[in-house]
Parts: sequence; C-alpha cells; structure tokens
Amino acid sequence: MFNIEAELKKLPQKPGVYIMRDKENNVIYVGKAIVLRNRVKQYFRKNNKTKRIENMVSLIDHFEYIVTDNEAEALILECNLIKEYRPKFNVLLKDDKTYPYIKIDIKSDYPKVSITRRILNDGAKYFGPYANAGSAREMVEFIKERFKIRQCKSFKSNKRACLNYHIKRCLAPCMGYVTREEYMKQINQIMMLLEGKIAPVLREIDEEIKEEAEKLNYEEAAYLRDKKIAIERISQKQKVSNITENDIDVIGIAKNELNVCIEIFFVRKSKMIGREHYFFDNLNQMPEEEILSGFLKQYYITKDEIPHRIMIPQELEEKNIIEQWLSDKAGRKVELKAPKKGEKLKFVEMASSNAKVTLENRASEKYDVLRELQTVLEMDKLPRKIETYDISNISGTNMVAGMCVLQDGVINKKLSRRFKIKTIFNQDDPKCMEEVITRRLKHSIEDASGGFGDLPDAIFVDGGITQIRAAKKAISKYPDINVLVFGMVKDNKHTTRALINENKKELKISQNLMNLITQFQDTVHETAIEYHRKLREKAMIQSQLDEVSGIGEVKKQELLKYFGSVDKIRQASIEDIMKVKGINKNIAERIKEKL
Repeated sequence: MFNIEAELKKLPQKPGVYIMRDKENNVIYVGKAIVLRNRVKQYFRKNNKTKRIENMVSLIDHFEYIVTDNEAEALILECNLIKEYRPKFNVLLKDDKTYPYIKIDIKSDYPKVSITRRILNDGAKYFGPYANAGSAREMVEFIKERFKIRQCKSFKSNKRACLNYHIKRCLAPCMGYVTREEYMKQINQIMMLLEGKIAPVLREIDEEIKEEAEKLNYEEAAYLRDKKIAIERISQKQKVSNITENDIDVIGIAKNELNVCIEIFFVRKSKMIGREHYFFDNLNQMPEEEILSGFLKQYYITKDEIPHRIMIPQELEEKNIIEQWLSDKAGRKVELKAPKKGEKLKFVEMASSNAKVTLENRASEKYDVLRELQTVLEMDKLPRKIETYDISNISGTNMVAGMCVLQDGVINKKLSRRFKIKTIFNQDDPKCMEEVITRRLKHSIEDASGGFGDLPDAIFVDGGITQIRAAKKAISKYPDINVLVFGMVKDNKHTTRALINENKKELKISQNLMNLITQFQDTVHETAIEYHRKLREKAMIQSQLDEVSGIGEVKKQELLKYFGSVDKIRQASIEDIMKVKGINKNIAERIKEKL
C-alpha cells in the first residue's frame, strides 16, 4: 500500500517531474520542480492553499516522479506529460480541432488549400489558428479567387476542364495547362501571404506585371495588377499602428468569477496577421503567473514557428527556463518580455483589454441564456448543467441511447455519452429511457468525480409526455434527487416545435432559446443515430461474413480495416479482396459469392 508520508521522505533533492494520481490511477496533475523533495512536500503540509489545490490534494492517492539532469529537461518532460495525460488540475488548452486552420498539402504534386480543425503529422503546412471559421473561409476564398489554384477534392487528369477553369478560377493543372513549377510559384506566394510576408509577394507580382507588359499580354498584366491591389487591401486590414516590432506574439489575460480568457495577437512585419483567444474554466483561483506559465508551455510545445519575442503582462518565476526551452526549440534566441512602459506595454494592455471584452461577451451571452432558462423552467437557481437523451433503434434491434450536455448555456460535445440498452429486448422506447437515466444517475451517486460528473440541474428528453414520465420514474428511484424533466417535441416535419413540462404545457421561449433547444435536440439525435448505425453495420458484417468458411474474427477485422465498410467489400473485386492480409484467392471468391 502506498504510504504518502513514507514516500515523501524518499524524494530526492534533484530536479524532475512529479505525477499525482487518484485511486483509479488516473493522472490528475503533472508538475516540475528544481528540487523534487521540497516542491512535492508543500502539497501535503498545512499552509494557505487555494481551494483548487485543496481539492486536488484530497484526491491524491499516490504519486510518482522522474528525475532529470536539469530544470530544462524537467520542463520539456512536464510539457510532454501534460499533453499526453491532459490532467484535470493542470492548465489545459482546448483541443485544437475546435479552431480553424488553413491547410496546404505541399506534398501533393498540385497542392490545394483547405480549412481544417485537425492538425495531423502528414507533412502539410498549417496556418492559424483563426479567430473563427468565417475569417478562415474569407481568406481561403480570397486565395482561390486571386491565385486560381485547384479546388477539386482529389487531383486526377481529366479529358476536359471543369467550370472553375472557364470562369477563370482555376489554372486547370488536370489538363496540363500549367506546369508544376508555375503552379508551385502560386503556392509559395500563398504561403508567404499567410505568414504575413506581403512585401516579397508584391515584388514578385510587380516583376510578373512587367514581364507580361513587355510580351504585350495586357489582359494578364491587368489581372496581376488587380491581384496586387487586392493583396494590398487585405494586408491593410491586418496593419497595427505604432508597432515597430517585426516578429512578436502579444499575450493578454482576463479573469472573472468562473473563467479565464487568454488573448494572443500575432504580429509579423509590424502587422497583426491574426489573433486568437482561449478559455479556461474553473481556474479563477489560480494565480495569473501560474496560468500564464502553464499556457505558454501548453501552447508553444505544438508550434513549429516561434516568434523572436513574446510579450506577456507580468514577469514569471519560470521566465529563464521557458526562454531557454523556446530558444532551443526555435534554434535561435527567444525572449519573454513583460514591458513596463511605452508602445509595447500599450499593446499588452490592448491584448488584456480584448481578453476582458471577449470574456464579458461570453459571460453575457451565457448568462442571458441561463437566466431565460431559469425563468422558463421556473427554477430556483441557474440551470448550469442540462442533459438530454434520445433512444434509437429499428424494430427493436441494436437498441441504443445518446446523451448530450448543455453546460453553462453551451452544448459540450466532449461530455456526450452513448449507451447500449441492456435490460429491454423489445421495442419499448419509454422503458429504454427509464433504464438509461437510471444508469446515468447511478454513476454520479456512486462516483461524483467520475466520467459523468455532477448530477444535472434538469433533463430534456427527446419526445413528449410518455418519455417525460419514463424519465421521472427513473429519478423517483433515488429519493434524495430532485431533477426537473422536460420534453422536446417535434412537428410532423420532424422539426423541433416546443418545449413542454410534465403537465403537457408548452413553455413560451424566445427564438434564440428555441434555436438552441433545436440544436440540442438535433445533436443528441445524431449521437444516438450514429451509434446505432455503427452497431448495425458491425452486426451486418458479422452476420454475413460469419457464414463464409475460412473467415474468423481476425480476418473480419482486417477486411473492415482495409475497406471501411461491408458495402465497399461487396463492391470490391476478387483481386482487391486478396490484397487484405490473410485472404487468399479461394477465400476471396467465397466472400464475393456470399456478398
């Protein structure tokens, strides 16, 4: 058995990383220390700890540590472990897939430009993040219009050019109308534009205009002139006055009672080429210095391009070690600066001011929704957590349920859950609803710190009074729980029509709230349908392939992994099926015959 006091005495007086774990062996916090013994002991001694730290310490069942040669190694290891385990008491950036990036698949013969929310290790170039999808789309549309790059999903040679070529929005590489060298010249200009390097692009275009004019290609010269004007116009939108720094990131921070917002301005060549903000929940009691240090390590560990200077609102205890880490990562000197006066201080204050406005707007939007919900649902407190449920099946087969969560007025898909129905064997949606909600409530009663978290303030069910009664029957099994239940009903066109209470009364709500409830209902419906579809397809594969002699569980999985679905296996030729590991000609022929 792990004895914390005994293990504290064994801690070495060396630098390293410590890892706190709960009784389920989950990593709940990762930290670094110049002296492990001194740092870790602090957590278990009576002193003025914040409530957040007290909560964390109360959950620590055991800890482990990794000794390093120096503090720099400890910082790198700390960053990697936080990225790997994402402990709930560390400062955590939200998943980058929620922020739009512009992607250029430079490994392709004729790269295309697209928007993505996922950064993959695929050799492509990613630019961003962008403040919102609208600004990213605007930039991509500008690029497609002015640089005439291909827009097709997959590149292949064609017998005739597509419409985009005829309306002068594509160079038609598929027809061989442009060489790869000429095409890549466009791509290189696009990448410089996205990096904020406007001047070199304009110089290249000036040279192209001159060449085309000398060849008497006045139409092409006029097109290039318009292109130059458009680039100059879009670059003017990014200009920041009175900033003499060439290559900096500027970071501001703001806090309120519940949340923290960090705003970043990206300045390149004295122009702000973009900005982004990040929200952190339940860190309001953490000191700003600790939040900033955690953010810097989380944010820059994934970045390939690091600016020469990072402006921050205050000095950090870890300044020197973070500078050393960033400098080693960038291959040149990187500075952390907390300006005290002048234009640099004003710009940091501008970032912090924007963070405050962003936080206030977010809080205001959320509060308006929560306040209306409180009034409409006639609740004594703000309904900060609402759960919704939907049942999905076809004629009583592969019965499943989906659960989604509205947290502080925002649909949080990360908290969605899926259930297989375990005790109902015929098509009876109300009984399925009762089973699912019973199981869900039991999770929180037995382990409030588990995956389902706290109990909801209210439950919305997909359906009318029958489903409401089923949910209330589940709740009644736990006398100490009081959770209100409402139904989301649809019209004959399967569109959300109203929110009703247990007395079948339709509640009067604003259009904005109706839109949110519609989105909430659609989200849980999609969650349930997708899970049902997945199980149905799995069952289909098993039922059809199980009857083919020579096909076991391993070969079934290899077939599905290779083709993706049973339909694609059905469409494949015998030769294609033989490409799957372990499938010979005889088995391939039997599969083809069966399907």
